[in-house]
Amino acid sequence: MYNILICDDEKDIVSALKIYLEAEGYKTFSAYNGREALEIIEKEDIHLVLMDIMMPGMDGIEALSKLRERYNVPVILLTAKSEDSDKVLGLGVGADDYITKPFSPTETLARVRSHLRRYMQLGGGQTAAGQKQISVGGIELDDLAKEVFVDGEKVNLTPTEYEILKLLMQNAGVVFSPKEIYSRVWKNEPYGAEGTVAVHIRHLREKIEINPTEPRYLKVVWAKGYKIEK
Repeated sequence: MYNILICDDEKDIVSALKIYLEAEGYKTFSAYNGREALEIIEKEDIHLVLMDIMMPGMDGIEALSKLRERYNVPVILLTAKSEDSDKVLGLGVGADDYITKPFSPTETLARVRSHLRRYMQLGGGQTAAGQKQISVGGIELDDLAKEVFVDGEKVNLTPTEYEILKLLMQNAGVVFSPKEIYSRVWKNEPYGAEGTVAVHIRHLREKIEINPTEPRYLKVVWAKGYKIEK
């Protein structure tokens, strides 16, 4: 059984999400602002967080920033259509994905399953046949230990960042469009993929590049996509 934390100041939304998720066998915890969410994460073994952005007291962005100081659990933001700038900010702080309100049960459950599957594979050390250590220049990815080192220094990546880097390193020199990256990593239809992928790429660069504005490894191929330089 997976534990999912739902954090939103609108109690009707929390109640609806609880119904969807508990019907699928998940155990849910409820919070109504960022501070309450952090308190629950401290006490419970949470596997995924659904987090609203606009909340009184401590909002979702501040809570996410504090959460990422200690935890790697996947976070899906719950956003309104008018909050595009906050979506980008949230992805930059470390969110893995977002769902725009009003959201459908089918989409919500698909996103939850996808992120839980990836997170548990990383955290549980589950590996498929043929996976191994991958090196490109000064980057080393150990898919058995689920660790990444750059020039000998360990780098802490979110599950989504790890999967993007792994995809590109396994196919060094190959250009992937944002839609291709989204489809392979998120395992969902690539609606709005360009912006979401671009934010994760930027965040990934900040962690693996000495100078993110002049990257050695993670390159943009104009009008085509991204690649890891051989």
